[in-house]
Amino acid sequence: MWSGIAHSVCTGTFINPISDVCWRCMFPMKVGSVSYGDAESTGSADEAATPVCACVSGTSVVIGLSVSFWEHARLIETVKDPYCFPTLGTGMTNPQQGLLAGEGKGMGAGGDTEQSFQQVHYYTFPVWQLLQLFMDFPCVDQGGFDLAYMTEVDAMWNDDSLAFLINPEALLFANPVTQLSCITDSVSSSMGYPLDPLFWCFGSWGSPYPLSGSVADSNSLSVNANLASRMIFKLGRETALWDTAIDQCASGVISPIMIKSHYRLQIARPVRGSQCIAIGQASSLWGSLKNPPRGAGSNSPDNFLWVLARKRKCCVGYNFL
Repeated sequence: MWSGIAHSVCTGTFINPISDVCWRCMFPMKVGSVSYGDAESTGSADEAATPVCACVSGTSVVIGLSVSFWEHARLIETVKDPYCFPTLGTGMTNPQQGLLAGEGKGMGAGGDTEQSFQQVHYYTFPVWQLLQLFMDFPCVDQGGFDLAYMTEVDAMWNDDSLAFLINPEALLFANPVTQLSCITDSVSSSMGYPLDPLFWCFGSWGSPYPLSGSVADSNSLSVNANLASRMIFKLGRETALWDTAIDQCASGVISPIMIKSHYRLQIARPVRGSQCIAIGQASSLWGSLKNPPRGAGSNSPDNFLWVLARKRKCCVGYNFL
């Protein structure tokens, strides 16, 4: 449990689903064997293996075209101030004053070591549904806007030792050899292609372990991007988030190991970014002036909002009974 008082103030503006979302990040879209759009190359390029698909569900069979695209479906806040919700433009009173807040320093065995801690909030945000676009398209999320998860009430997020309960494999990767392999992932991620086999690496952002709110780094942009990605990994491990790009015949597949190339981020607060960020991509390529010391307008510093685009594969066709 971290203590300390946060140094920022919880202010913000409600997210605008039209102007705050990078619409280029939904591309490239692939229908059958034809690709549309030329967004930055982030993630893998194997959206649809074959142009024609066939899916069996019970006694019915769907035969049609394979479709793949990037769907804006979730929001992730990473905040220094507990119970601060930049997405909603407001906050709540912390019932544990002086606890749960972020810090920039931690004490190690040899003295001061760089350490950061943030709380995370996870929202369902099916932007196409909210804007009532493509209502007859069967592949998009049909839910509503909601706060689905907050780490202030999650003991495992606030204690590295408890987090070990859901990530025991971290012991295998806490050595110089496996961490050295992350150099390759860092280079590849910065080019827009994270290496999925190296799931214990988040490129230039460090390690996904432990699945808690503490990161051994002080670069606020890298730290917060890391924590947003950890939330994806953590929810997948807890079966609360299903991967929508593994099986085109299913709405989602349980994936306890995060497939990094199936997700990408866009920063929306404190300052809106206009590019897609591959998991692990160096912050020097996308983070310039994105976290001003005094914030941006009514958006407070060190309280971040990320728009999550997830890869979705589906089969669109005719249902034969």
